[in-house]
Amino acid sequence: MADYKKFFKGKKITVMGLGLLGRGVGDTAFLAECGADLIVTDLKTKEQLASSLKILSKYKNITYVLGEHRLEDFGNRDMILKAAGVPLNSPHTEEAHKNNIPVEMSASLFAKIAGIKIIGITGTRGKSTVTHLIAQILKQAHKKILLGGNVRGVSTLQLLKKVKKDSIAVFELDSWQLQGFGDLRISPNISIFTTFLDDHLNYYKGNRELYFNDKANIFKYQKEGDIFVAGEGVVKQLPTQIKKNALVARAEDLPKNWKLKIPGEHNRMNAMCAILATRSMGIDEKIIKKAVESFEGIEGRLEFVKEVKGIKIYNDNNSTTPDATIAALRAVGDTKKRKVILIIGGDDKKLDTKKLLQEMPKWCSKIVMFKERGTDTIRDEVLKFNKKGIEVYEEKGLGNTVKKAYSVAKRGETILYSPGFSSFGKYFANEYDRNDQFIKLIKKLK
Repeated sequence: MADYKKFFKGKKITVMGLGLLGRGVGDTAFLAECGADLIVTDLKTKEQLASSLKILSKYKNITYVLGEHRLEDFGNRDMILKAAGVPLNSPHTEEAHKNNIPVEMSASLFAKIAGIKIIGITGTRGKSTVTHLIAQILKQAHKKILLGGNVRGVSTLQLLKKVKKDSIAVFELDSWQLQGFGDLRISPNISIFTTFLDDHLNYYKGNRELYFNDKANIFKYQKEGDIFVAGEGVVKQLPTQIKKNALVARAEDLPKNWKLKIPGEHNRMNAMCAILATRSMGIDEKIIKKAVESFEGIEGRLEFVKEVKGIKIYNDNNSTTPDATIAALRAVGDTKKRKVILIIGGDDKKLDTKKLLQEMPKWCSKIVMFKERGTDTIRDEVLKFNKKGIEVYEEKGLGNTVKKAYSVAKRGETILYSPGFSSFGKYFANEYDRNDQFIKLIKKLK
């Protein structure tokens, strides 16, 4: 591994996007500790970023430019570290490129410096589950793993402090983080691409090809001997040569005698992605089986929270697309009994909701809509379900929405919180805030 302290010491670095999720804060603290000369710039104001700024208050080598980005902060610098979600046509990163200043991202920068085996997992849905499942398998195989990328509260650059010669990095990588891999023309040693469905099309201006191109960096620069695992739904969209060499994960290939704790056909496919990846590393099949069967899932991904008075409650907060909500309905629902009480709604991502609207009446006895901009786009159609014997409600605020769902629930029914829309809007700071608010409300139920 390169000497990371030497790599960053004295470098003039502009950090573009501090945020509130903890990753940007951790990366900034790491660079400050390494002795970099930092400018931190964010479109959020000082007041909005108060919690992040408090953590960084002890560092004297940081200059803040908040509430705006200035072109002058993207010239005469040694490096720009950009956060996920920076616009594709950002004039500020263009300014950096014009001045031949490298624009880096934390996960790909880690890969460049660390020089260890990287397992990268992407996909519209399933990447978090597969990432944590692979981590669990490798832990049970007594491997030294570093879990990072798009993981809550984890600063990927901070992981450089923990790198050993035999460490293995297991990184969840969204399309934005994979932009950094594309810029460096590198791909993980073992890559997994779970699913490709419509998402983030507001960011990509409706261009699905641009979205796929960012995702494709997961395999595009792999070398001979590297491993690529593709979910069966992704395969048809792959270039011919990549398709020929890919290990294909299919739900039906999960051994019949393996019992999963995580529900749904989509999770059987997720399990196969993790199994194929770890098999390729020579992990013992008994270890893989034990880890897969004991895996209980992760917070906010079709997570069983608890049962109250015979009513089961699932938290699928990270369902931010119609496709994800459909998968959740199929996983916990029964078309013959129709006992799902679906909580749905959030901000608008400009995604097609036709399939979801067709599926909802098949599984639901009741639907409670959380009033928001995205919910407005489906309200009229959902209200028509009243004629099909489905009770439909709409509430303002998550507290009222959860209260309504619980008040109309009967013993034997299932409350499924699977929003199908993003968290951004006036009610939540981010998806984690939405998750935490939901869990807090459910814990209060007696």
